[in-house]
Amino acid sequence: MSFTAKKILLCFSVAFLALVSTAVLDVTGASKDPSAVKDVREAVQVGIEFERKSKWVDAVVHYRDTLKTWPDSDELKYGLRRSRFHMNIARRYSDKSYQDQLLKLSEYEALELLDEVLFKIHGHYVNTLSSTYFIAHGTESVYLALNNEAFLERNNIYTRSLPEVASARRMLFENYWNKPVSSPEAARNLVLEVANRLQKRLGIARVPVILEYVFGGCNAMDDYSGYLTPEKLSDLYNNIEGEFVGLGIEMKSEEGKGILLVNVLPDSPAEEGGLLPGDHITHIDQIDCRNKPTDESASLLTGKQGSRVHIRWVTKNDQEKSGYFIRREVKVKSIPIVKMIDSNNGIGYIRMAGFQRTTAAEFDAAMLTLRNQGMRSLVWDLRGNPGGLLTAAVEVLDRVIDRGVLVSTKGRTQDQNWKYTAHSPGTLDIPIILLVDGNSASASEIVAGAFRDHHRGKIVGRQSYGKWSVQSIFPVNHKCGLRLTTAKFYSPDDHNYSKIGLAPDVLVKRDSKDYLHVTEESLDSDADVLKAIELFRSSTQLTRNN
Repeated sequence: MSFTAKKILLCFSVAFLALVSTAVLDVTGASKDPSAVKDVREAVQVGIEFERKSKWVDAVVHYRDTLKTWPDSDELKYGLRRSRFHMNIARRYSDKSYQDQLLKLSEYEALELLDEVLFKIHGHYVNTLSSTYFIAHGTESVYLALNNEAFLERNNIYTRSLPEVASARRMLFENYWNKPVSSPEAARNLVLEVANRLQKRLGIARVPVILEYVFGGCNAMDDYSGYLTPEKLSDLYNNIEGEFVGLGIEMKSEEGKGILLVNVLPDSPAEEGGLLPGDHITHIDQIDCRNKPTDESASLLTGKQGSRVHIRWVTKNDQEKSGYFIRREVKVKSIPIVKMIDSNNGIGYIRMAGFQRTTAAEFDAAMLTLRNQGMRSLVWDLRGNPGGLLTAAVEVLDRVIDRGVLVSTKGRTQDQNWKYTAHSPGTLDIPIILLVDGNSASASEIVAGAFRDHHRGKIVGRQSYGKWSVQSIFPVNHKCGLRLTTAKFYSPDDHNYSKIGLAPDVLVKRDSKDYLHVTEESLDSDADVLKAIELFRSSTQLTRNN
């Protein structure tokens, strides 16, 4: 499968990029409710306790949530930064492609990767980024890796070496912390110098240290940019295409219980084998996963097409079950639900879960189905939709807005500055209400921004995510990729709601801790859907009265 980087303009939120072939949802919550924390000192201590137990995702969620209450706390800010570094290190060392391919590179090949990454960042990243800033983040990643269980274990550094490790960390801090780097060549020399010194002190091979600079340096960019291992790059392409090899589940870890199945995709091996949302996987090929992090369990579930995995699970009714599952290709629908929700008033409904290559065609098919059933107005559900392809969002918008600018992008280089406009023929002219929430991001926000500025229809729900930037994928040697933010996108009236989000026209309050799982059955009691129906009915009544 080949893709041209310049043509793949991605609008994903971070959650979407956490998806793998087993569809891991990065939604694990900290076990202590942030509202129960009395003061900033307790908030810091709770975070440190998560870190001490290497519960990096819990630590990240905790620091992120408590910073909403104490936004000026430097301790909480650095705790969040530190935990993110550790989480990324742990994820790298649970990534089979990182272990089997990248860690086996020669020193020369690893240094080539460093040169290539710096070259592409300097040429394409939306903001100017110095080599000094990039290398400083790499040094920080090495410093933290020397206190990371996954890194130490993989590189054969055990408890007896801890005094030497502490000394090596002091050496990094005293001699290399924010050390000025004048050029990419100087960057390479510094990295090699650090790798040589750590090899002499601790016996660590030079390649893992060089790779920490490659991956850790990418933390100098925004949250949506980063270096992709072969496995993560493949996962991303699969999400763009809407297909992958796996079991067809969305999952998150729950300590002590195992892997909670948040969703089971239709026509998947998981569905065929009897797995249901709400079940907990406890063992994978006889390995107990009740206390394993999500990424580690996901790596046990992934495998080649046709391979077999044995799973033990506990149902929502506490029944223990087990069985073998055959991994195979699973197609992910961009629009999983198409339904008439009020036949008397002609109100149709679609749920759009993402923007991929098939989205426009699926939208056309959904509209044909609903119009044949008498649809006169539409509820378009983008809640929880983390985004996807910018071009897919434009293609669908062009079907509901008949003229004018749909979205524009502005970047550092001329080839990132574009305006996408509507074409009148074939425009759907029925009333539409858009549903959004705090997890409606990127491409979903392109749609919401166009709806707002063109007055196309009301927006119902909650404030959107606030991710208003565009990423491009650049191939890198050894089947890796570099995801770079290359532009920001703007609504038709030139608004950018980065880190703010777009507010709905009609607010429907909902507990932010409730994970949104929409099914055809749940629509009857869904507060957002019911509000949309109410608005359509009242509009119809007003029209009749007039």
